Amino acid sequence: MKYLIIGSKGQLGREFVKTLDIRNKSFLAFDKEELDITNIDSLNKVIKDYNPDIVINCSAYNFVDKAEQEFEEAFKVNAFGVSNIANVCRDKNIFLIHYSTDYVFDGTKEELYIEEDKPNPLNEYGKSKLFGEIFIKEQLENYLIFRTSWVYGEGAQNFLYKLESWAKSNEYLRIACDEFSVPTSTSTLVNITLKALDKGLTGLYHLVNSDYCSRYEWAKAYFELKGIKKFIYPAYQHEFNLPAKRPRWSVMSNEKICKELDIEIREWKEEMREIIR
Repeated sequence: MKYLIIGSKGQLGREFVKTLDIRNKSFLAFDKEELDITNIDSLNKVIKDYNPDIVINCSAYNFVDKAEQEFEEAFKVNAFGVSNIANVCRDKNIFLIHYSTDYVFDGTKEELYIEEDKPNPLNEYGKSKLFGEIFIKEQLENYLIFRTSWVYGEGAQNFLYKLESWAKSNEYLRIACDEFSVPTSTSTLVNITLKALDKGLTGLYHLVNSDYCSRYEWAKAYFELKGIKKFIYPAYQHEFNLPAKRPRWSVMSNEKICKELDIEIREWKEEMREIIR
């Protein structure tokens, strides 16, 4: 099997590169500076030259608030760029793995979100990611789409990195206590993705660690594990007056993927403890 990783310098891409290297898999990895998914000619050339069996798309426009103004750029990457990848994969009969988000939901459900729930994104980022899903489903039969949430791993584009940065320059922190989802490690995403691939799964799955929390609870748990002594004040989402509206409740169930693979996925707090160790 030959893998092509797109978006290799993001936190998820880095984890794939590290894991595939450890497992002695054949792969090529490209960052956005090296491979622009909005340019279908560039995509065609790279994929034609390497001829991979599997494309893993870790690239994305992830600036949720900026996307309210830069929605054209968000759609260019998250929707039309993804459509380009799906188009090339279809023509060359290549299996595609892609990652979406809990932000495709509006947060009004009072239970865990499952794969069959109807999306209704509240912000431009969520809309762009939903269109990426739609374009893949329209063009391909051989694909895996994983919706995930609150991803953290090696890199600066995650909540935990920002928390530590804020702690260095603030006496106390204000964190939303009314926004709930599931912190999910890049390690979980990569390991379960490869299990799903080995099992021959296709389609759409929710892939998150187990259990859930508020951002406030997540921040407190992280500081306790790291031994960081800062007072965290519980605040409400509306107090931050952010450009992009977020769902208050976007907790997704991982039951479907667990049943298919006959596994249990670690709870978010236990997973974070292991990552920090």
